[in-house]
Amino acid sequence: MKRIFSSPIAALIAGLCLRLLFVLKFPANSGDTVLYEQIATNWLQHHVYGMNVQDQIVPVDLRMPGYPAFLALVYAISGAINGHVGEAARLWVMIAQVVVDLLTCLLVAWLASLLVLIVNDRARPQRVFIAGLWLAALCPFTANYVAVPLTEVWATFFTTAALLPLCVVITRAQNRWWRRSEQHWILGKDYWYLAGLAGLLTGLCTLFRPEAPLLLVAAWLVLGAILIAQRESLRWLRTAALMAAFCAVPLLPWAIRNAVTLHEFQPLAPRNSNLPGELVPSGFMSWEKTWLYRFRDVYLVPWKLNEEPIEVDEVPARAFDSPAEKERVAMMLEQYNQDLTLTPEEDAAFAKLACERTARHPLRTYFWLPAARALTLWFTPRIELLPVSGTVFPLAQSWEDDRIDQSVTVGLFLLNIFYVGLAIWGGIRLWRRAPAARGAIVLLATFVLVRTAFLTTLETPEPRYVLVCYPVLLALGAQVFAEREAAD
Repeated sequence: MKRIFSSPIAALIAGLCLRLLFVLKFPANSGDTVLYEQIATNWLQHHVYGMNVQDQIVPVDLRMPGYPAFLALVYAISGAINGHVGEAARLWVMIAQVVVDLLTCLLVAWLASLLVLIVNDRARPQRVFIAGLWLAALCPFTANYVAVPLTEVWATFFTTAALLPLCVVITRAQNRWWRRSEQHWILGKDYWYLAGLAGLLTGLCTLFRPEAPLLLVAAWLVLGAILIAQRESLRWLRTAALMAAFCAVPLLPWAIRNAVTLHEFQPLAPRNSNLPGELVPSGFMSWEKTWLYRFRDVYLVPWKLNEEPIEVDEVPARAFDSPAEKERVAMMLEQYNQDLTLTPEEDAAFAKLACERTARHPLRTYFWLPAARALTLWFTPRIELLPVSGTVFPLAQSWEDDRIDQSVTVGLFLLNIFYVGLAIWGGIRLWRRAPAARGAIVLLATFVLVRTAFLTTLETPEPRYVLVCYPVLLALGAQVFAEREAAD
């Protein structure tokens, strides 16, 4: 058994089996899946990056081009698409994502071992590498997303890849390692080369997720704190500018396309994913931000907008401060339900209500609800893609109704807590024993905090959006298994 658990091949085989289980038994899709597939199909067959609107292909910028390009490439290589996306085409996509996710597991292991090398460049990080590889390979939360055509697999891959050079850049800045080292090639790479590489990898990640530059924001904050304290402000500005420039390189073709085709300056994707001329329900979304924090509520209200009727009795009670306010919302929803289209007047009415609720309880809107969103994003069973209801309470009734359902939900919830707890343990252990690695630890923690803070501002707080932070948890968690002499 010891030989098996010390083998990276065994870890990868176990990870492969877990991912194939999700692909074969629990394949899934979402609303975004259909949109990505439609854009990829039109791009491949009609050479137009667009979606179908009233039987016409309309050029759009609703989604970044990275994932549609990946889908189009898989469709072209496999030859599995013929006019429409079928099960065979999706299977090839999932298989390709299995390969990418296993590569991410290797990058996580490399990141974990890199933290050990930062501690001591003569250390042997094999034990931490294996621990990180097993933790990543057997993590069901990231593995689950290979079975759905969404951007999470690629975003996690490029985020992990970008964290590697960023950790070295931060460490070199913290410890003034400006000269080339002959001990380890990764630690000895030129500071500016690694900074540019980090920016380039972040730019590639941005082609899949438009919020990916938050990783560079975290790096700039940490690097600025270190270099300004060393009176190296100019080096900080030059490093930040270099990272930003290399991040922009992969985005240039996309920005040029949007300028030429859509006559707009759009280097990313519109925040609200609206078509030209389509109403952005900013007032309605402002009202949601005064009460919505759980993902399950997204199905009841936001994702029904302009598609289905919204009944006031399905809106959570915390959305109303009084019976009179509930009656007021009921009247507005009744008007909306007549034609299932939110008008500018109705949106303005919701905006007024949002302002009134925020004025009454500003801390609720600006502090307590964002904090609740952060907790629900991180502490969840993550069963969105599984045929599980997620019902736990009331305990006795849920156990009586479906014991397997409740057991899976509780088990995955506890496993999620385990990963978070293990990362905190590993991070504290590394912090105490390795002052040289503290800059890298602060970078990883800052990235998690910055991304989480950003996600709390979104109208639909989906738990999948924090999955790109899981490589940080896994790499830090692997430090628990580091040999004592390697950390001292």
